[in-house]
Amino acid sequence: MPRKTVSLLILAGALLLLLWMMPEVPLLVFAAALLGVFLHAGARLLRRVLPVPHGAAVGLFLLLLLLLAAGIGMLAAQPIAEQLNELWRRARRHPAPADLLSRYSWGQEILQRLQPGNMELPAGGSSTAFSALNTTFGALANVVLVAFLGLYFALDPKLYRRGIEALVAPSLRPRARQVCEEAAATLRGWLGAQMVSMAVVGMLTGLGLWLIGIPLALVLGLIAALLAFIPTLGPVLAAVPAVLLGLSEGFSGAFSVIGVYLVVQSVESYLITPYVQKRSVDLPEAATIIALVAFGLMFGFLGMLLATPMAALLLMLVRRLYVEDYLEHEPAEEQLVQRPVILRS
Repeated sequence: MPRKTVSLLILAGALLLLLWMMPEVPLLVFAAALLGVFLHAGARLLRRVLPVPHGAAVGLFLLLLLLLAAGIGMLAAQPIAEQLNELWRRARRHPAPADLLSRYSWGQEILQRLQPGNMELPAGGSSTAFSALNTTFGALANVVLVAFLGLYFALDPKLYRRGIEALVAPSLRPRARQVCEEAAATLRGWLGAQMVSMAVVGMLTGLGLWLIGIPLALVLGLIAALLAFIPTLGPVLAAVPAVLLGLSEGFSGAFSVIGVYLVVQSVESYLITPYVQKRSVDLPEAATIIALVAFGLMFGFLGMLLATPMAALLLMLVRRLYVEDYLEHEPAEEQLVQRPVILRS
């Protein structure tokens, strides 16, 4: 068996074994690579206008991101506080949730079950709390790990690309270099398209909620923009707090909020996202939905969060490594010979 075939089989086997034994590790590495591509792209933009080394450009871009986040927080702090005070004043003028529930038989049953004497903690309450605490610290540790790995990937991407090339046979290394470069370009294109979609969703949502008089429109627009990173499920999660705030104005306010989110998601799904995705990455909508369901079932929330960029990357790898490098190089003796058809009168 040729060495290049053996190297590919060993590499694929090691990846499958890692996915089977520790499925979170490849996902965290992919998330770090995505962050590294983002930081590297920002550093490249800065180097077009500033004559600084690449490492300094990465640090400067990261500093600009932190300053931008701090500036937005400082500018939004006072309006948010005022809106919270206004929301509290409006909530005091409306009946309490318990009074509203007590008007209905099903509401009375819920209130009865929520009475202190009728609520029982599970037998393993302390262990459940300890498990939740471990999960929280584990999530924070994963965030720190992804942040540092992404920073390392952004500072010296060629080092890690050469490491990937070293795992395959020498005859395959030029092709491995091309695939790595195209993978980075695919992720950059997806990130650019996603940033545009998120910005449009955030602005339209905040503007729509402000026009119908919903409190915290700025915060809700920011939440909608951030959760737009998660396809399909993100908009639903973003609409929940807005609908709850709309209920302070009655059911008409809640329906108005739902209408705003439906309009914004229609514009984003049928106008903005198809246009920007078509110009950046060739990712069919059906593939996006299939990837969302598959990675969500296999890897949970983290898989759902990374489903779309992983689908874009996998589609590119299948196109380059399977279709172009294997199927389109079919040996001549395996191809069907087209025989001429003789028409007889």
